[in-house]
Amino acid sequence: MKQIFKTRNNGELIIIAGPCSAESEDQVIDTAKEIARSDKVNIFRAGIWKPRTKPGNFEGIGEIGLDWLKKVKQITGLLTTTEAATPEHIETILKYRDAVDIIWIGARTTANPFSVQALADVLTGVDIPVMVKNPLNPDIKLWAGAIERFAKAGIKDIAAVHRGFYPFQDTNLRNLPKWELAIEIKSIFPKIPIINDPSHISGNRKYIAEIAQKALDLNFDGLMIETHINPSAALSDSNQQITPKTLIKLLDNLQIRKASSNNSEFSELLERYREQIDSIDYQLLELISKRMKIVKNIGEYKLKNNVTIFQLKRWLDITLTRKEFGRSIGLDEQFVKKLLSLVHRESIRKQSEIMNKNKLT
Repeated sequence: MKQIFKTRNNGELIIIAGPCSAESEDQVIDTAKEIARSDKVNIFRAGIWKPRTKPGNFEGIGEIGLDWLKKVKQITGLLTTTEAATPEHIETILKYRDAVDIIWIGARTTANPFSVQALADVLTGVDIPVMVKNPLNPDIKLWAGAIERFAKAGIKDIAAVHRGFYPFQDTNLRNLPKWELAIEIKSIFPKIPIINDPSHISGNRKYIAEIAQKALDLNFDGLMIETHINPSAALSDSNQQITPKTLIKLLDNLQIRKASSNNSEFSELLERYREQIDSIDYQLLELISKRMKIVKNIGEYKLKNNVTIFQLKRWLDITLTRKEFGRSIGLDEQFVKKLLSLVHRESIRKQSEIMNKNKLT
């Protein structure tokens, strides 16, 4: 099997497009034909089995849809991918190797290590690329663990798909991007591509272009965009699907930026800026270390005087004054709040150790 992700040309984006669900042969073939008009799309996607939150909703067309994917390959020459959630799905797909080039693992499945291991066991010794979506919750270890399970099963061609994380409060987006977690998974697995799924992050087609551009600006390796010949009639996720015509326009309008530049003046200036940042970072760490030494002294003083660790009045004063000062020097208020919270949690942890050390000895 040709390695799809490892052998991609440097700088060439992986563009995956197709409907959320395969609903009928005409819908699949017509969508694929229109998508194939773009020379930017590499892979056609369609869900054959659909894990739904509630029973009674459309749960996929099943095995017959694999015949439709085979026809897509024959007619358009596009590679194809579909989701597998159970060992039985894998076994069925493997009977249609001429229909499916890539398997993707959905967010609900990634969240369950038992399910992931069961799929990895079935794929042991099988030469087929696998894409692993992030779990619903922002748990980097679950995502990384799922990737590792497929790697240990012998899957050599793996990609990670960033589809956002479930929000615990209402937002404009269906899922929170949490870009920092996608960057972290790239840091853990620097040799595998990261593909952004702006459709599932957006939940609404009007945000897809914005999310897709942000992903490319962050040097993601590709996009997976849900595309339907008639989105308003889609049996699942109709609000986040776009037409092939809209897809082609979106892809044509994206700004593709390089990961680096051959301009020597740019490189020299960038290196000087980075040296300044390195110096500032080390100074920041030194200052935080000094702060923690003072925190330790305060903790020991509180212990001697039988005073509680957390002081609400002091914490409120810190957050108010630091946010005001941060705003006055051009820092985002939410950034300052998050930074303070992180430092405060570490301060509480250190003082808790001091308070409890006598109990442990």
